[in-house]
Amino acid sequence: MYTTTKKSAVFLLLTFALSSVFGQVNFGKLKDKIKVPTTTSNNKTTSKSNSPSNTSTNFANKGREWYVSKTKGSGQLGTKERPAKDLGNIIHHLKPNDIIYIAGGIYNSKGSRGSDEINVPVKIYGGYDETFTKRDPWGTTQTIFTGTNEYMKLTQPRLYIRTDQQRESNGQLSTGGSIIVDGIVFDNGPRNRYHHNKGLAIRRKASPNSGQNPSPESGGVVIVASKFTNVAVQNCVIMNTAPTEGALSVRIFQGAKGIIQNNLCINNTGYGIHIRSGYTGSDPKLVPNFVVKHNTSLFNWKHDAIASYGGNALACDQYLTATIENNVFGFGHQGGVYNPGAKITLNNNLFTGNSKYDYKERNDMMKVDDILDESTVLDQNSIGNKAMLIKIPLAERWANIYGSRKEISREEVDASVHASNSGANQLRSMLGLNLQAGGTSIDAEIFLPKLEIEEAIPVGSLPWDGKGCQKPQ
Repeated sequence: MYTTTKKSAVFLLLTFALSSVFGQVNFGKLKDKIKVPTTTSNNKTTSKSNSPSNTSTNFANKGREWYVSKTKGSGQLGTKERPAKDLGNIIHHLKPNDIIYIAGGIYNSKGSRGSDEINVPVKIYGGYDETFTKRDPWGTTQTIFTGTNEYMKLTQPRLYIRTDQQRESNGQLSTGGSIIVDGIVFDNGPRNRYHHNKGLAIRRKASPNSGQNPSPESGGVVIVASKFTNVAVQNCVIMNTAPTEGALSVRIFQGAKGIIQNNLCINNTGYGIHIRSGYTGSDPKLVPNFVVKHNTSLFNWKHDAIASYGGNALACDQYLTATIENNVFGFGHQGGVYNPGAKITLNNNLFTGNSKYDYKERNDMMKVDDILDESTVLDQNSIGNKAMLIKIPLAERWANIYGSRKEISREEVDASVHASNSGANQLRSMLGLNLQAGGTSIDAEIFLPKLEIEEAIPVGSLPWDGKGCQKPQ
């Protein structure tokens, strides 16, 4: 399924002109106030924890290193010499601040269940070779988190890290520490159910007769952190997921920082990136703060063919602050950035091909050139955002499928619904009540068509004029 196929270096039919300069991102300059990973001399990644004053006893655990290898793994020791075979096999051993290094390979979780849930703050780094000395997470040593579409398999997020319910020995909630996810490819394509198994349109209902699960209505990586717990998601690819909300979703609480950088989110429903807040106060020292930079979020679909929600490259909750810069937000079936009222700064982002708007505040839809004039909550120091037609190095196969899709309007669906001649409706008619309509079989023939990993990676390998993600160096 993941064998490399020959691709045509073609460009998406809906775009025209490419920026003349491919800017190179200097990742040495991407470190923000949040404690993000740094690379040591032996090519391992480390990070500093949150402030000790905000870190509870449980989350101050020193932690240990774990190693996972699909090829060489066996047992649950998880050492470099005897790695585990899958992250799912060792989750019950994990303690706060453990660090997990994962070699390249295809991982379906324990028992091929297709979902991993972790309830303590950990740091996960993928894309290593079998010696755990070199990394190429988007190249020769891809760590792929996926699953299978079999009836009764899990439909939760492929990686779900939730620490906000952890408690100390005295019963109080644990706080502090940090969570990092770095260098993982999350692909829900094999987990989805496709109409007639053609890979052209997902189906959200199971088919017990054929032994198929519904397409998981969940994201690729979803993180819900504790108070004062910093979170970083970087160098990841999230694709073919069908959530109601975020394909890449991070929720932080009071006093915490989140950083989302150098990720490729492509071909998902809902929101490509979803930054969230668990704090509803107004203390500026406690309001969750995000930095979202150098990400590419493309081809974000509505929840379903006739839905009026989803289809945005990025969405945020109201009670947070964020600096959003040098990203590419494109081809949203609704729009680029949806902001219900958060105080955000938009700098040097590229918007392209969005259907209804580039930026939306509550019910106000704006094109990029009108944002500073019409926004009511955006920081007026925002600068450099622009619309630009770009060429996307996407495989001809998928580009042709996407270009031939047919939009279904709500009016078409309503027109196809007819009242049935049932006994109940005959009675309702006699009583002067509204008749009950039957179902409709209208559905999209092309909706979230399956994109292969080797077709997606080239899209995120180089930025456009310094905007968007690039292959991790």
